[in-house]
Amino acid sequence: MSARRERETIDVQAERAVVAAVRVPESRYDPADPFGELRALAEQAGAVVVGELSQRLERPVAGTYMGVGKIEELKGLCERLDASVILFDHDLSPKQISKIEEMTGRKVLDRSELILDIFAGRATTHEAKLQVELAQLEYTYPRLRAMWDHLERIVGGSPGGVGTRGPGEQQLEIDRRLVQKRKLALQAELREIQARKRREVRARNVDHFTVGIVGYTNAGKSTLFNTLTAGGAYADNRLFATLMTRTREWDLGGGLRVMLSDTVGFVRDLPHNLIASFRATLEEATHADLLLIVLDISDPAAELHLKTVHETLDAIFEEVRHAEKRLKDGAQPAPEPRRVLLLNKVDQLKDNAELLVWTHKHPDAIPISALPATDRWPSPSGAGAAPLRLGGQALADLVRDAARGEVRELAITVPLSDSKTIHTIENRAEVLDRSYADGTVTLTARIGLRQLDQLRSAGARMAVQGELAQTPRQGWGRRE
Repeated sequence: MSARRERETIDVQAERAVVAAVRVPESRYDPADPFGELRALAEQAGAVVVGELSQRLERPVAGTYMGVGKIEELKGLCERLDASVILFDHDLSPKQISKIEEMTGRKVLDRSELILDIFAGRATTHEAKLQVELAQLEYTYPRLRAMWDHLERIVGGSPGGVGTRGPGEQQLEIDRRLVQKRKLALQAELREIQARKRREVRARNVDHFTVGIVGYTNAGKSTLFNTLTAGGAYADNRLFATLMTRTREWDLGGGLRVMLSDTVGFVRDLPHNLIASFRATLEEATHADLLLIVLDISDPAAELHLKTVHETLDAIFEEVRHAEKRLKDGAQPAPEPRRVLLLNKVDQLKDNAELLVWTHKHPDAIPISALPATDRWPSPSGAGAAPLRLGGQALADLVRDAARGEVRELAITVPLSDSKTIHTIENRAEVLDRSYADGTVTLTARIGLRQLDQLRSAGARMAVQGELAQTPRQGWGRRE
């Protein structure tokens, strides 16, 4: 089967693959295992990695990315190992893919195509399938010309003249129209999903302090989520085990509960189109009050992973800001949540020296082991949650303090007609006394100032006595 015929699909299930890369001075990879992540991605896509080849250059070769001599070496390696597909550890242009396929006689996939293939295989919900399809179309659309360059014009004549276009160009134009039409339909449907999810998240944030778990793929996010909530998120030792956000209640004790969300993992060089289309899935994290960054410090590439997580979060929040500007629904953009680093899998370190290095670099980080402290968890009934094997108390204390803010004893007067605000105060604060007069109730309560701010931002009609330096924000009405 020719490379051209194989290139009609990016599926690599059960195919023998060679992984390849060009290492330039600014390349980011784990020197201890340069192809470790690409190999794991290939295996998650179903390919069987049988060989590796890399080349060091000052800059990639324009036409073929690798040098021509190295491409010939790559072809020979594929022939010796009977490999039918070549996977590159970076994004390639359509012309580069076409040229390498022509020279090697093998199907060539770049890093973004491989990740998209994995996401397509993992997507189970309607929303996730729409997001993956949109990301694939966004990636494919500018590459259509290269995909059709094997169809030549069959009619001569001056360029652009009537009757000069052959089936290749006609098919290209048809495909472009079909892709553009499908993109618009997907974008419209996803906008509806995003608007609905945004309303749901905002409504939940009024009643609950929300915490998002984020991090590199396979860092232990779902394990942490399950241990804290017994939430039933799928956890496995593989990349992209989670493709949809799950949110469950986390009981911190003392009547304080927060909402905890588990999210899709990040990887290095995550395709921008995937970030954009998965914004709805990450809505929980982008609108959280607090973000917990789970980092597997037992991984030799942990530093690279942490940098990738911060860069991906920055890109996501930038995408959110642009999207909110486009919506123009009058809502104020939410401030970015505080990020807290969790040093996970400390029980897998060889000695404490490695942990000391991390805590010295990140003194505010919390060392944890996300595994449950009891081997009997989860219980047969699925109810309840186990404490973390390590670091659970420090984590709970931090989240508890963040959820409450500074706690003060205040007298809060609310109209009886504002039952939602009264209900929220009753559930989220320690009410010490109640008094009723003239259609209002005055609740004397121990409440965190952060909780009070959330009530104001939600439009609570209340007057507060005993609050320092808050005079401009007292009184009835919505906070502007």
